Amino acid sequence: MKKVLLAAVFLTGFGFSFAQEAKTKSTDPNEDKNLMTWYHKDFGTSKVYGVNTENAYKYLESKGLKAKSVVVGVLDSGVQVDHPGLVKNVWSNPNEIPGNGKDDDGNGYIDDIHGWNFIGGKNGDVDIDNMEVTRVVAKYKPVFEGDDSTKNKANQAKMPEDFAMYMKAKDLFTKKSIEAQQNFRTYSMINELIPNMVKLLDGKPITAENISAIKKPTDQRNAIALEVLGNVSQSPDFKGKSSAEFEKQIKEQMKEYIDYYAPQAKQYDLSYDPRKEIVGDNYDDYSEKIYGNNHYEGPDAEHGTHVAGIIAGLPQGKEVQYGVASKVAKIMSVRTVPNGDERDKDVANAIRYAVDNGAKILNMSFGKPVSPGKNVVWDAFKYAEDKGVLLVKAAGNENEDVAEHLAYPTNFKNVTDEKPFVSNVLVVGASTNKNNELRADFSNYNKKMVNVFAPGEQIYSTIPKNEYKYLQGTSMASPVVAGAAAVLLAYMPDLKPAQIIESLVKSSNPSTANGFTDQSQAGGVIDVKRAAEYAYQNFYNDKVTKSKKPVRSVKKNAVKK
Repeated sequence: MKKVLLAAVFLTGFGFSFAQEAKTKSTDPNEDKNLMTWYHKDFGTSKVYGVNTENAYKYLESKGLKAKSVVVGVLDSGVQVDHPGLVKNVWSNPNEIPGNGKDDDGNGYIDDIHGWNFIGGKNGDVDIDNMEVTRVVAKYKPVFEGDDSTKNKANQAKMPEDFAMYMKAKDLFTKKSIEAQQNFRTYSMINELIPNMVKLLDGKPITAENISAIKKPTDQRNAIALEVLGNVSQSPDFKGKSSAEFEKQIKEQMKEYIDYYAPQAKQYDLSYDPRKEIVGDNYDDYSEKIYGNNHYEGPDAEHGTHVAGIIAGLPQGKEVQYGVASKVAKIMSVRTVPNGDERDKDVANAIRYAVDNGAKILNMSFGKPVSPGKNVVWDAFKYAEDKGVLLVKAAGNENEDVAEHLAYPTNFKNVTDEKPFVSNVLVVGASTNKNNELRADFSNYNKKMVNVFAPGEQIYSTIPKNEYKYLQGTSMASPVVAGAAAVLLAYMPDLKPAQIIESLVKSSNPSTANGFTDQSQAGGVIDVKRAAEYAYQNFYNDKVTKSKKPVRSVKKNAVKK
């Protein structure tokens, strides 16, 4: 599922709990070039937990290494492949002739020049789709809770794993669908109250003093508007803004929030299913692989285009944004994620397509709590492992321990397993540029099941219509790591996925602030230059000299708070 993290400030005082899922930072940073590129900083000199991008390239080049391009598959909502900040770093299929309507390379996909779209067909592209819990409830409710109680009990006994999944999905479906309705009503109400809030401000800026000086209204609408203003005045996003700036910004944010929640009426509709009409495949046939179209962007490619820019964006015009692997990566767009939850069949086929067409690293910024086709996805994980392909996955944005709240697809078949069942999956949590609050407050975590953390808050990158935007989430942290992995692999192409993972984990800059040490294997934030040192010293030299050398660790920097 695409996740856009939303601010909880508006919900305070209205009696609704809100698990963070989306937020766009809007403190007018559009002229702040330092903020736009903060995640590239060198921690050693700046004391900001960036990933030390430039020094990584300098170190690798100082060793006389020459980079080879690395294809990175972006399994996401779609990518604007002709974005000025991306177009030079988009993969093109060398064996396909554009626009001739033929499958020139014989891979089964016609005119797949820059990738493929597994959520489209001859009738268009899927935009809004169900949540997975909706699909599970719709499929299994007649099986486990139908009209015949005897058959229900027999099915429950005969299909215990499916029944357990159904009960989990049913609980989440009930809770999340109600929550979505409440949040949609709340944000719609706030949006309608914007004129009231502007009138109450009477041209004055947003300060606690100005808000407290407003005479308490006697009518309900203005009273609620004043309550919202009181909450807003505490937010750094709005504090000190002029009345006009406030009006413009809150309208933009309310549109984003309403656009986010409005589709959930369909996402939690048990009878809604766009798949058959649009894609036209037999969804229950997991062996089916040839379907879709070559619409790389799709109806809403903001999430995927942002992810692509973090990996391989290039500066252009007045824009300074650049990806971690901007000098070495080529982006392959594999459209897999709708406005709703990704389907297991599509995830498995997207992995296999990207692997078969030359991608060496796949970024997967998505996840969901149940997975009826998890075995098919796990088979694809193993296929990628056998082909030497690294999978980089976002840990999730629920502020949860992933051992207690699984986010599929997962590389652990059981949370009690000591090790993952494959060695090529790297799970990423999101960090901030605040040393005393290093784990982003939305990021999932776990000492065993999350490998590393990387910058995932206030990340500036490409979005459709040739524009740029700040977004945050583990969805943004994952491509930072995918980009880092691409840098290592470009200069040391014989590195194995497990070696890349080890290099990033063992060389991370640690922190003991607020228990950060225990929230991932690394206990810190990745540093690409230090990872390059580790990989070169422990893996690259071994291959060149043909001699076994003892593993050397990279001296760690730590900040205690």
